Amino acid sequence: MEKELKFLDKKVKYLAMLAPSFVAEFSYPEIILALRKAGFDKIVELTFGAKLVNRKYHEFLKSYKKLVISSVCPGIVQTILNKYPQYRENLMPFVSPMIATAKLCKKIYPRHKIVFISPCNMKKIEALEYKEVDYVIDYQQLRKFFKKLKINPDKKTDLKNITSKAVCFDKFYNDYTKIYPLAGGLSKTAHLKGIVGANNTEIIDGLIRVEEFLKNPDKKIKFLDANFCVAGCIGGPCLSHKLSLEEKKKRVIDYVKKAKREKIPTSDLGLLKKAKNLKLSKKY
Repeated sequence: MEKELKFLDKKVKYLAMLAPSFVAEFSYPEIILALRKAGFDKIVELTFGAKLVNRKYHEFLKSYKKLVISSVCPGIVQTILNKYPQYRENLMPFVSPMIATAKLCKKIYPRHKIVFISPCNMKKIEALEYKEVDYVIDYQQLRKFFKKLKINPDKKTDLKNITSKAVCFDKFYNDYTKIYPLAGGLSKTAHLKGIVGANNTEIIDGLIRVEEFLKNPDKKIKFLDANFCVAGCIGGPCLSHKLSLEEKKKRVIDYVKKAKREKIPTSDLGLLKKAKNLKLSKKY
């Protein structure tokens, strides 16, 4: 894959964007410390990018009356484009949280190389379309990368003698969109109540079930929140199989609860103005 990262050039500054499913694979906050040891200068998660995408979905669905299909999952997008082109115009015309976050990162850190750390290979294909994402590596490639550098991202660390900056994200926004990797995470966080009724929204995870819907759609459904993988991104092919899907889901939920207790520096909030004029629209 052309955009895969093979090594870190010590003369270059790198920014790691962690997919929100990272807690289903790695320990938090140890993964942040491991990435800093590996040489990453900045580390962010996709919560703010997800918020930007949610805002676009919210506004779009206010006035759209036909079936709309979420486009945050590249596996779903490619399936529709390749097998069900009759639904091309039903895809939500906006980029994914990965691209939204990358655009913001390039705006704020223009000299950094952007590396997306992904639970699936489809993100590598998606990234090829955008100059803002310089490299993509999946979770298992990251593990091999750590092993080469003799870094153990799973080792529990006594954080008392480590500066808070070393184990904190270079945050943009600490938000409830951390549940994005779970099936239905998008529709649960996009504030769609009163815009698209519960009876008009369908959450489907797993390609087989998605295709069943596409072949015989329910006419009353106006918004399809679809995921290629069963259980959402926590079911991605590049996660290890040491934990069950239920255990992975619990780790995401526990992380959301823990994050709510974290203190967020005031300077990290209110970045909507910094995201102004970002081009988030997408044509299919």
